[in-house]
Amino acid sequence: MPDSLVDRWALITGASSGIGAEFARQLAARGMHLVLTARREDRLRELAEELDLRHGAKTELIPLDLSEPDAPRRLWDEIVSRNIRMHILVNNAGFSQVSEVDRASREKLLEMVRLNVAAVTDLTYRALPSMLEEGDGGVINVSSLTGFQPVAYMGVYAASKAYILHLSESLWAELRDRGVHVMALCPGTTRTELFEVAGVSGWLKKRPSHSPERVVRTALRAFRKKRPVCIPGARNHLLTLLQRFLPRKRVVRGSMKYFRPLNPRPAGEAEASDRAD
Repeated sequence: MPDSLVDRWALITGASSGIGAEFARQLAARGMHLVLTARREDRLRELAEELDLRHGAKTELIPLDLSEPDAPRRLWDEIVSRNIRMHILVNNAGFSQVSEVDRASREKLLEMVRLNVAAVTDLTYRALPSMLEEGDGGVINVSSLTGFQPVAYMGVYAASKAYILHLSESLWAELRDRGVHVMALCPGTTRTELFEVAGVSGWLKKRPSHSPERVVRTALRAFRKKRPVCIPGARNHLLTLLQRFLPRKRVVRGSMKYFRPLNPRPAGEAEASDRAD
């Protein structure tokens, strides 16, 4: 992470709400210029106006859907055409689906893989070469506490977040001596729109949770310290430690009670327009 972020550029995906919007706020407060992308252009414009008013931040808005196969390339080509050199990439865009197997939408699961896995991989490997040329910069990939274990009713989501965790740790090891830092952010339950999108809107009322502000503040502190993984919250740290000492069969069976849908939607009801990015 650069010692000074003033007048440097960051790209934040899924910037229209939640953790992505909070990254925009806290990086703008540190003097960064921002490229913001998400599907909801109206939300991006509202955020850009807020950042200009509060911090005088320079923002570039590129609304698109990163789950479309060619979207990461189009996004990067647009950034290059605007002569922007990226110093920090925050891969935050993603969504979840909580459902029983026979109620799951296959189309939605494949869309999740494209957004949570393919787009993250594509943008990461597009951003890193120029960072390595400068010997400076970094990538924050938003994983999840679920990336540490198999999770019933959220198998594809948990697998996608495990992929992000392993990819980020591998790149951290490869690049740590070349001036570029890669970190996986693994938040637990966070007060965002993700749960509404996943079809479990009542979940937050029954589980301990953190605010996006706390999650991002903790993440930027860990990023500055060059840590490979950031797990906000002592309770969440403890949960990751406990599952290492338990048989995996017990861990995944235990997840059935915690992650069982409280009020599941019928398969396919959560349309793309409901995604919180």
